[in-house]
Amino acid sequence: MDSVRDYLVSPCEASQPSAEELAAALDRYAWFFPLHVAAERISGGSDPFVSLLAPWRGESSLQRRTVEADALTHLTSEEVIDRFLKEEDLRIVADDTAPDAEVRTTPDLDDEDELVSEELAAIYLSQGLRDEAVAIYRKLSLLNPEKSIYFAELIEKTEKQ
Repeated sequence: MDSVRDYLVSPCEASQPSAEELAAALDRYAWFFPLHVAAERISGGSDPFVSLLAPWRGESSLQRRTVEADALTHLTSEEVIDRFLKEEDLRIVADDTAPDAEVRTTPDLDDEDELVSEELAAIYLSQGLRDEAVAIYRKLSLLNPEKSIYFAELIEKTEKQ
């Protein structure tokens, strides 16, 4: 009787009870629904008591398939994604109303804009043309993102003069 109780408490961890133990428990507690579910699972047949009450009850934890932890941990990330997409078709598709314009990650510079340097900005500053010098520093910041902090400090210093 203890093996039947242990199996009902945690069917994944406990060993299955013998057919005699299960039959004895069913004779004594014929009204106990989880015993009928366990008998149905162990024998592989159908139990009329379970069939009768199934429409009014939720799924029993004894009827669920056991999950093998090893099978889940040996999957690669690609296999997990593929399995997820096969179960439900949840693919991300582009919106029909989305603009067809290309997304650019580099600035669009004209031929005139390509002639930028720190020396040119210094010349503009010496001539008193602060706005032009700030524009040059901003362009240099876009062309050299690794030095953007340096150019931001120069822009701030130039604007304060």
